[in-house]
Amino acid sequence: MNNKSDEEILELFHNKKTQSEAFSLLVKKYQERLYWQIRKIVLLHDDSDDILQNTFVKIWKGLHNFRSDSQLFTWMFRIATNESLTFLKEKKKKHLGYSNGELEDLLLANLEADPYFDGDKAQMELQKAILQLPEKQRLVFTMKYFDDLKYSEISEILETSVGALKASYHLAVKKIETILKLDEV
Repeated sequence: MNNKSDEEILELFHNKKTQSEAFSLLVKKYQERLYWQIRKIVLLHDDSDDILQNTFVKIWKGLHNFRSDSQLFTWMFRIATNESLTFLKEKKKKHLGYSNGELEDLLLANLEADPYFDGDKAQMELQKAILQLPEKQRLVFTMKYFDDLKYSEISEILETSVGALKASYHLAVKKIETILKLDEV
């Protein structure tokens, strides 16, 4: 098991002889958390796997320039989030004929057909509600609710103020509650 600290991994990475080993340790330590962050944004397993690979390519290329201004995990989380958002923007461009609601319906249909989704009916209803949120609220909600990240960490990842994040999260929760209540009727 990888019990090395991020600082130890970075130290290994900056040594040419142990660079590959360090990156392997980094992947093992964070791939699952990054995968689930990506998966919550793009919903599909296959897309998430592809984006995760792209994320680690960007991490590899950028790790030499990592300045430790933020935590390593926060920096990698930001890359994964940006890669996911870029993927969704490209998907929207590809499906120009779709309105936002239609694209969310398409994503939901794909999620329902995804053999890797093992959620129950309640989880599916929650995912449907989350999909109806504006993009920023959806990101803030998933990072806070599912990943239990602190507002300060989300602030670093999304590069926005803590106050704005708290407001977005509060609005997202209220909208989800409203959507789920309407679905009960």
